[in-house]
Amino acid sequence: MLNTKTDLLKGNILKSLLIFAIPLFISNLFQQLYNTADTMIVGHFLGDTSLAAIGACSAVYELLIGFALGIGNGMSMVVARSFGAGDETLLKRAVAGSLVIGAGVTVIVMIMARIFLYPLLEMLHTPREIIEESYSYIFVVVMCVGVMFAYNLLAGLLRAIGNSVMPLVFLVISSVVNIGLDILFITQFSMGIRGAAVATVIAQGFSALLCLIYILWKAKILIPRKEHFEIEGRLYKELAGQGLSMGVMVAIVSAGTVILQFAINELGYLIIAGHTAARKLNSFCAMPLMTMTLATSTFVSQNRGANQRERIIKAVRYSNWISVLWAAVITIILIFAAPVLVKLLSGSSEKVVIENGAMYLRINAPFYSVLGILSTMRNSLQGIGKKIVPLISSVIELIGKIVFVIFLIPILGYFGVIICEPIIWCLMCAQLVFTFYTDSYIRGSALNDKM
Repeated sequence: MLNTKTDLLKGNILKSLLIFAIPLFISNLFQQLYNTADTMIVGHFLGDTSLAAIGACSAVYELLIGFALGIGNGMSMVVARSFGAGDETLLKRAVAGSLVIGAGVTVIVMIMARIFLYPLLEMLHTPREIIEESYSYIFVVVMCVGVMFAYNLLAGLLRAIGNSVMPLVFLVISSVVNIGLDILFITQFSMGIRGAAVATVIAQGFSALLCLIYILWKAKILIPRKEHFEIEGRLYKELAGQGLSMGVMVAIVSAGTVILQFAINELGYLIIAGHTAARKLNSFCAMPLMTMTLATSTFVSQNRGANQRERIIKAVRYSNWISVLWAAVITIILIFAAPVLVKLLSGSSEKVVIENGAMYLRINAPFYSVLGILSTMRNSLQGIGKKIVPLISSVIELIGKIVFVIFLIPILGYFGVIICEPIIWCLMCAQLVFTFYTDSYIRGSALNDKM
């Protein structure tokens, strides 16, 4: 019988991390297929204008969805710490609290989207020829954010108890469904990019349903009873604090991306199309880094619950070295393959689209090592229970992007867009490395719970 759980509390640290991370990597790969399939099919069947329409609203999508999903990931860390501490009652209460808070956040995001979505696209100077298409895509996705939140929360709960395999299985199935529905809705039903959004929602709803069925069948430790829904002030404060700190952190980062999108939208739809393709490829290229970050986050959370400080420090060190190694490998690959990949994904033959997209990838690639380290540090700080300090890095990113949009991109053009994030990553990384290694718990002294 397939062993779907990984013991992160004892045994070889690197081996445990890698075994836990491999299903996460494949899960992330198929997660990216949701939006990338939309992008690729839209680019090939509907052209550069529709591709740009998806790209023009992608930053807004990341802001709204990222906030909700950041909250889910933050709350799952509390569940993981309860699991690591061996407290089943606390674990069930944490799950119950996560469901209650998650439902509330979903309603709030939907209301905000209904009111502010179109005005925000206008405020970002989305080109008139693509704004209606952009709105038709993002409106469907965001109004069904509850479906996406449900999958990510349920999958996060399974990962919190060491099961990274079954969320992968369900995601693979739903990804195949998504691609099939993309092609059906766009090529046969002529639904345009709205069809791509509907396909994404249906497929993620299917994966959420599969996760729920599995939990009810095989992971009963995660099923709270009526008494576990009784509101306990301290626990709900911890869940809300951990969830909101990560949600706000993601939202601040995404707000910076929205501001950056404002500058990109001023450069014309061909630049938008090239940037959209490059960002999708960037997500794939950075995936091993984000996978190790997620694996390390769960590892740190469980071992914080078990109070195993040395295992946490070693796991973070392994994750950082993997980031450096991967950055070297992907840099070499993209030196040669970037133009081909941009053309393949975008379906465009426009020189502006291909050359600018390739330049973005080649310049960003060496800095993936910095991105991986800062992501590991930020999520590890969250994993040991720090709620406020990691937010500083997000503020640095937001301020940095505002400075670039106001002062540098008007002078440097798209090159300013490209170098914006790598420079900011370096500043964020320095702050996070210092914060992590000077933390009282990591240094071995008494834990400062106030932070």
